Amino acid sequence: MRKLISFMHISLDGFVAGPNGEMNWIKVDEEIFDHVGERISKTDTALYGRVTYEMMQNYWPNAGDEPGASKHDVEHSKWYNKAHKLVLSKTMKGASLADTTIISDNLSNEINEIKQGEGSEILVFGSPTATHSLIQLNLIDGYWLFVNPIILGRGIPLFADVKDKIKLNLLTIRQFTSGVTELNYTADRQ
Repeated sequence: MRKLISFMHISLDGFVAGPNGEMNWIKVDEEIFDHVGERISKTDTALYGRVTYEMMQNYWPNAGDEPGASKHDVEHSKWYNKAHKLVLSKTMKGASLADTTIISDNLSNEINEIKQGEGSEILVFGSPTATHSLIQLNLIDGYWLFVNPIILGRGIPLFADVKDKIKLNLLTIRQFTSGVTELNYTADRQ
């Protein structure tokens, strides 16, 4: 069965964005890009909320073709164009987009059916609102978190309106020279 993994940058106090959605506090560098790129290259499916999908769709399809594109932009653009995209959206219902499936209704049934299909893990990129819905339905199988060495004090939390305790098992930890710490967890379903 395929696993649904939430991939998120997070502040030390649990926020994924500032109060107005700002993410300028997130530390990324070549070391992190290379590490993330290696894992993403083994993934064939990405899940986004509508807002994140529109942001990604406006940039990544052609980012690698731009003059002066970075190694990261070239590699991620190639991956993005090959990956199947799942989008959680009620407003895009019925939209027909290449390599994209819109999920508007029956979220739990649709995601569980996709998990039963062929392919690698499914990465949820950012998308805090979509992640909150997936958490509430107990659909996330793991968390791939990049803890940034900052306390925001307020903003958009990763874990909002969690109804039941979620037990996690720590798989790996990695410290980057920037001070960011990668934490990989799997949900303990027992």
